[in-house]
Amino acid sequence: MRLLCKILGLAALLSLLQACAATETQQEEVSDVSAELGAGGRPVGAKWSRSPVYGSRGMAATAHPLASQVALDILKEGGSAVDAAIAANAALGLMEPTGNGIGGDIFVIVWDPKSKQLYGYNGSGRSPMGQSLAELQSRIDAMKARGELPQDHEGIPSHGPLSVSVPGTVDGWFAIHERFGRLPMNQVLAPTIDYAREGFPVTPVIAYYLDRSWAFFSEKYADSPHLDNIRDTWFKGGSVPEAGDIFANPDLAATLEAIALDGRDAFYRGDLARSMADYFAPMEGGLAYRDFAEHRGEWVSPRSVRYRGYDLYELPPNGQGFAALQMLSILKNVDLAQWSRGSAEVFHYMVEAKRLAFEDMARFYADPDFADIPVDGLLADDYGKQRFALIDPSQVTADVGPGEPKLEGEGDTTYLTVADENGMMVSLIQSNYRGMGSGMVPDGLGFMLQDRGELFSLEPGHANVYEPGKRPFHTIIPAFLMKDGEPVMSFGLMGGGMQPQGHVQILVNMLDFGMNVQEAGDAARFMHDGGRQPTGIDKDPLGVLYLEPGVSADTVERLRAMGHKVEIDDSGVRFGGYQAIRLDREKGSYAGATEMRKDGTVAAW
Repeated sequence: MRLLCKILGLAALLSLLQACAATETQQEEVSDVSAELGAGGRPVGAKWSRSPVYGSRGMAATAHPLASQVALDILKEGGSAVDAAIAANAALGLMEPTGNGIGGDIFVIVWDPKSKQLYGYNGSGRSPMGQSLAELQSRIDAMKARGELPQDHEGIPSHGPLSVSVPGTVDGWFAIHERFGRLPMNQVLAPTIDYAREGFPVTPVIAYYLDRSWAFFSEKYADSPHLDNIRDTWFKGGSVPEAGDIFANPDLAATLEAIALDGRDAFYRGDLARSMADYFAPMEGGLAYRDFAEHRGEWVSPRSVRYRGYDLYELPPNGQGFAALQMLSILKNVDLAQWSRGSAEVFHYMVEAKRLAFEDMARFYADPDFADIPVDGLLADDYGKQRFALIDPSQVTADVGPGEPKLEGEGDTTYLTVADENGMMVSLIQSNYRGMGSGMVPDGLGFMLQDRGELFSLEPGHANVYEPGKRPFHTIIPAFLMKDGEPVMSFGLMGGGMQPQGHVQILVNMLDFGMNVQEAGDAARFMHDGGRQPTGIDKDPLGVLYLEPGVSADTVERLRAMGHKVEIDDSGVRFGGYQAIRLDREKGSYAGATEMRKDGTVAAW
C-alpha cells in the first residue's frame, strides 16, 4: 500500500479505490439483471437448452468434468466402455462423495455389440446375517430409551450401524470387468488413485452438498467419535471445501490401490474387510466379517415395456425400475402429444400414472429371493389398461391404492454412461443412498458406508420386511432404450423416488414431443412425493407435486384446480441428475447430454 501511494499519490489512490468500488457495484448490478433476463438466444434448438455433444469413437457423460475426462482417457488407452465406466465411477466416488462411493451399491446395464444382448448386474448388498428382525427392533427400542431417537420414530434409523448393508460396488466393478473389460484393473483405477493422492479442484454443486452434509453430521454426531472420522476425511479442522479448493483423500488412495493390486477379495475377504468388521465390532448391530466374505452380486435380465415403438429396459426388483415401466404401460393408453408439453393435461396424466405405479411398488417390490413378485403381471398391457382406467382426466383421484396384478409363477446418487468405438454402451448408477451415507467411516479407509438398510420395512409379513441376509428395496436404477432389437440410448436420472418419474419425463419429452437428447433433460420437470412407501411408513395419499419455475403460471393454476397440491421449487435439488448417450446408427455417431442441475459434462472423442 505504501509503495502504491508513493507511485500514484494519495489523490490518485483514492480515485482508483473509488473506481474499483464502482466497478464492483456495476458488476453486482449486471449480475442481478442477468439473473432476471432468462434464457438468451440460440440459432438452433430451444432457447432454454444447449446443444448435445457429438462424437463418433467414444463418449462419456458423468456428473463431474474430470470423471468424464478420466473415462475418455481410458477409452483412448484401448479400454472398453466398461473399463471407462469403472474408472469414471471410481473418480466420482472421490470427487462426488456426497452421492456415491465404494461404500455403496451399484446397478449396471451393458449393451454388448458382439452378442447383441443387454446384460444387467444387480450389485446390491444384504443385511447382516447375524441380526434378526426381533434383535433389530430391540436395538431400535433401546436407542429410544437412551434418547438417541425420538419416541415416535418409525422405521430403521437413517444413520448409524443399523442402516448399513454390505456395499456391493467393488464386487460389481470386478464382475462386469471380468466379462467385458480389456485393461487391467490397476490401470483402470490409476487415474483416481492419482487424484486422491495429489488432489483435484472441488466443483460448485458438490461444494454446496458438502456444506449441507457437514452441517448435518456436525449436529448429528456432535458428541460422538464418529464425527472424528468424517471430519478427518472430508472436513479437516471443521472446514468445508469450497468451489475451486484442491481436495485430496490419501486414505481412499491407499484403499483403491489395495483393490487395484489384490482384486475384489482385498475388499471382501482381505485386510479391508477385516478393518470394516473391526470398526463395527464394538457397536450394537452392524456388519461382521462373514457378511463381507459371503457377498456376491448377480447377473439379471433387464425387462421392458414398449412405448411409441421403442422399448424401455429396466432391471427387476429389488430396485424400482419397474415403476418407470409401469408408468409407461399406463401412459401408452393416452396420446399425450394432443396437448402441448407444458400443459396441465400432460402433467396430470404423468403424475397420476406415477401415483398408481408407486402404490404397486410399495406393495410388491422387494428382494425376489424372499418375496413372490408378480413380475409379468405388473408389466402386462391389460394391467396397464386397468390402472389407466382409474385416472380421472379432470381431477386428482384421492387415494388410488395398489392393484391386483396376476402372479405368474431426499436419496443422493450418481449416474454415468459410456460408449466406445465398438458400440458397447454402459448405463451405470451408484449410490450411498441418503446424502453421503450412514455416517459410518471405517478408520483410515477414506469412504463412508451406505445407509440403504433404512429402506427395509419393520412390518412382519410385508414383502420388504427386514430379514437377515436380505437385500433392501432399492431406489437406484439405470435405463436403456432399444428399437427393433438395436440400441438407441443409454440413460439415467439419479435421485431417490425421482428416478422412475424422471425416466418417463425424459422419454415423453423425446418420443412424444420431439426434443433432442439435451433438451429432454433441460426441460422443466415435476417430482411427485407422497403415497404408500416400501418401508410401510406411508405418506399423504395425495402427496405434493413439486414443479420447477419453467412450468407456466397457467399450468400451475390449472393443476391446482384439478386438486394437485402444487409447490414451486427453484433449487434443482429435488429433480435429479440426468446423463445420456444416444446412438445414431445411420450416421455412425453418438449424441451426449448432461445435467444442467449438476456440475457434469460430456466428453467425446
